Amino acid sequence: MPSPSVSFEFFPPKSIPAAFRLWDCVQTLAPLDPSFVSVTYGAGGTTRKLTHEAVSALSSQTDLSVAAHLTCVDQTREETLEIARAYMDQGVRQIVALRGDAPKGQAQFTPHPEGFASSLELISALKAEGVEHIRVGAYPDCHPDATDMKANVDWLKRKIDAGADSALTQFFFEADTFLRFRDHCAAAGITAPIIPGILPIETWSGVRAFANACGTPTPRWLDDAFDKATRDNRADLLAISLATELCDTLITEGVEQLHFYTLNKPEMTRDVCHALGITPQLELEKVA
Repeated sequence: MPSPSVSFEFFPPKSIPAAFRLWDCVQTLAPLDPSFVSVTYGAGGTTRKLTHEAVSALSSQTDLSVAAHLTCVDQTREETLEIARAYMDQGVRQIVALRGDAPKGQAQFTPHPEGFASSLELISALKAEGVEHIRVGAYPDCHPDATDMKANVDWLKRKIDAGADSALTQFFFEADTFLRFRDHCAAAGITAPIIPGILPIETWSGVRAFANACGTPTPRWLDDAFDKATRDNRADLLAISLATELCDTLITEGVEQLHFYTLNKPEMTRDVCHALGITPQLELEKVA
């Protein structure tokens, strides 16, 4: 069985030590020949400038294909599109188009008076600007703002119909979660690639809190498994085994691409990739 293609998500550094960690992460994972790497925005667009700087550095100083996150939060339409045009001028051909979360202190997303009201409007505008590949978010567990899974899938279809080329899912813990979602999407007529998002569990308490904040259900058996593994000082081994098994099941079910949320900590993602038979293919020709 051929190895899947992989991609990696990074977040922009907020300090000089964090910048070194990002480059260490890039150096570790770039030899695995990712199809692309993405750089996130912080919640509420809080790292917008840092994201631009990280995208620019990765695009100009490495040979990686970079996908820049772009949201609708707290900007006019023109300001948002100016960012997209600047990315394209830098050679960035992929954008991850998201509505974005509400800024800190706000209970829900409220569009800027002169901004995009939703990801649908943003996607349509990016398509009109000539963005080569538009990626969007997808939610194998029901999005907190969706009334049910049907509404969840219908919204994804509207994003694809608006011009999106592929979707990256929120992380999940069991393969059946993604496979059921994929079936629902196929039944709704969605033919664009839906790439599962994989989050290796660095610390269960942190990932559990993150999942709760995102509305992602956490299976009870994981609490028990990590309680025991932590007592036995084998939590990392358990995390690598679980992520590898999850990916292997997805590959067996026909998944051809995997997107890893690295949290700028590359070792566990690298180890999972190696366990899947994804081994170094290249060296970075250009480094910072």
